[in-house]
Amino acid sequence: MSDPIRMIDRVFDAGPTPSRHHTKDKGDVGVACVVADLMKKGIQVALPLSEHLPFDLLAISADGEVAKISVKYRALNKLGTIKISAESTWADRHGTHRRRHRAGDYDAVAIYCPDSDECYYVLAMELCSRETCLRILEPKNRQVSGVRMAGQFTDPSRVFTAPVAQRIEHVASNHGGEGSSPSWGTASDD
Repeated sequence: MSDPIRMIDRVFDAGPTPSRHHTKDKGDVGVACVVADLMKKGIQVALPLSEHLPFDLLAISADGEVAKISVKYRALNKLGTIKISAESTWADRHGTHRRRHRAGDYDAVAIYCPDSDECYYVLAMELCSRETCLRILEPKNRQVSGVRMAGQFTDPSRVFTAPVAQRIEHVASNHGGEGSSPSWGTASDD
């Protein structure tokens, strides 16, 4: 991938226009890089028409599994980590707003880091309640315990660890379309 930040910076070197939002542009770059990464790795992508959904895209595996993905653009901090918060923040004419993410909003978060030019995929169930850190650079103190090395999160196929209801729906669709409450079994029959 070429450096999308340099492209954004070139746009703003000419002077910001009132209708442009630098954070929105970063989000768009993050989505574009995640879409490219997923497609290169054989995962199809569907983009929603609305920006008012709690996820940014749908990832579709080769066997038809679907995962709702929230995309974040995160630069490396001075400690060599990227931080993912469990909330959304936005500003409008009424001020700055925050909304905590809820269970079911998305199945995973995909993070694009321009400093490593990599995408990282973290399952919603792996996120901490407030903030999750992924370490890109080795810790200076060589700590291993409790450290989440970002390199362990680069495989996008991990997002297809589907929730139970979705697995039931997938199994049901492969057994004559009995719906989401099949009489023949549970998700463990999968």
